Amino acid sequence: MTKEFLANDDGHVKALVTQDVEITSKGPKAIEGTEKEWPADLVVLSMGFVSPEEYIVHELGLDVDQRNNIHATYGDFRTNIEGVFAAGDCRRGQSLVVWAINEGRGCAAATDQYLQVKRSQSMLQQHSSNNNNTGFANLSSLSPRS
Repeated sequence: MTKEFLANDDGHVKALVTQDVEITSKGPKAIEGTEKEWPADLVVLSMGFVSPEEYIVHELGLDVDQRNNIHATYGDFRTNIEGVFAAGDCRRGQSLVVWAINEGRGCAAATDQYLQVKRSQSMLQQHSSNNNNTGFANLSSLSPRS
């Protein structure tokens, strides 16, 4: 069971802490000494058959639809907040698990595409700043030598 999310100095997720549990008649019971720390750059919450937690929606400032599901277009999965995606039950409401699996895959692909574009933009910015912001690379190395 996930016990805690850990953040780096910039407030971005860097790891999560899990702990094994024993299922009892009173619910899950933590097993002492079983904590593990898992490095992470991204955490995807799987909420199951419940509506999105209101505090997550409010804290992130996410738009919701008339049924209080997180608003994100199918196929794109982007929310109104840059870099935040929604899929499955939190986006479409209670549904079949096959839809959640399908949307999870689609959301992973959309997230990957988003991150690749961000990486490319970052590399272009670095390249531009390394070339005195002229917008052109130094082409003298391509000139014929005498």
